[in-house]
Amino acid sequence: MGAVDIVDREHLRARVERGDRLRVKLGLDPTRPDLHLGHTVVLRAMRRFEDAGNTGVLIVGDWTARIGDPSGQNVTRPQLTREDVEAAAKTYLAQLWKILDQSRTEVRYQSEWFDPMKLEARDDFARRHREGRPIGLHELLYPLLQGYDSVAVRADLELGGTDQTFNLLVGRDLQQAAGQQPQDILTLPLLEGLDGVHKMSQSLDNYIGIDEPVSDMYWKAMAVPDSLIVRYLELATTARPEEVAAARSALERGANPRDLKKDLARLLVSLYHGPDAAAAAEAAFLKSPQAAEKTVPAGRQRLDALFLLTGLVSSKSEMRRLTEQRGLAVDDRLVASAEDEIEPRTGMVLRRGKHQAVTLRVQ
Repeated sequence: MGAVDIVDREHLRARVERGDRLRVKLGLDPTRPDLHLGHTVVLRAMRRFEDAGNTGVLIVGDWTARIGDPSGQNVTRPQLTREDVEAAAKTYLAQLWKILDQSRTEVRYQSEWFDPMKLEARDDFARRHREGRPIGLHELLYPLLQGYDSVAVRADLELGGTDQTFNLLVGRDLQQAAGQQPQDILTLPLLEGLDGVHKMSQSLDNYIGIDEPVSDMYWKAMAVPDSLIVRYLELATTARPEEVAAARSALERGANPRDLKKDLARLLVSLYHGPDAAAAAEAAFLKSPQAAEKTVPAGRQRLDALFLLTGLVSSKSEMRRLTEQRGLAVDDRLVASAEDEIEPRTGMVLRRGKHQAVTLRVQ
């Protein structure tokens, strides 16, 4: 399962060994319409608990999703209307059953316990909500004490990403205050997005959605940074530990990352669209001119010489013109100067516009 941390580890181990049937809670804020691979890390963990006979309790954060980020630091997540959240929640639920067992999943909405508190009836809250001004957590603590998610659903175990550790611990404390046995906590790794830097997020457009068209999912998987191939195999697919280890060893021995990405893309498409769709996507990819491969000599080279060698440009003047138009890229990083030097590596991708690309193989 790849857990990062467990609280209380021994207590949870004892319950599992006794065969206790647990209420395993996971909360998701429906801020955008689609689920992506980052969500699936925790969703697939919940499915494993469901397959073991436990009940998954999915909390649809239709209330917290409307608050936004109270710190004001996350400019990519604005406050949403009830209508925005309800629309996103519908698509979330439609896509969830690609991963979770619907017969073992209890879906609950925060509005079941937050709406009766009439918090939004407070004039100061309503005014600040309309103005998009942040609401401090301390102002919400009192109603949370009366109806916080984990208390409301009597959770035995809560799953979440490592960025949610504090929130999960608060739920544990509130259960104790309410006279309940505190939930155990299991945190899982965050999956980096296609930019290789930030966690996967629709706001940053660095994601692979689980409901994406087959071709889009395959091509996006082929754009995963080389450094994250193994991590994606481990966290986002059904690859067995020995298969992940084999991929890691192959890369360390100098295997072409492109070959490993094809394995990753095939696994992802098979998982969400079926093996026939994966085979068709791979065949289409291999026939595409964007899948072309070019052998180049090792050693540092100027970009204009490299683009000429691959045939993506026909002259140095065309290279300069396209550079000025921001039409050329190396591994999705725009070329700033035709005269820059780089050291090519196997698997590096040179791009011209959106529909022309060459993958390098260093001799």
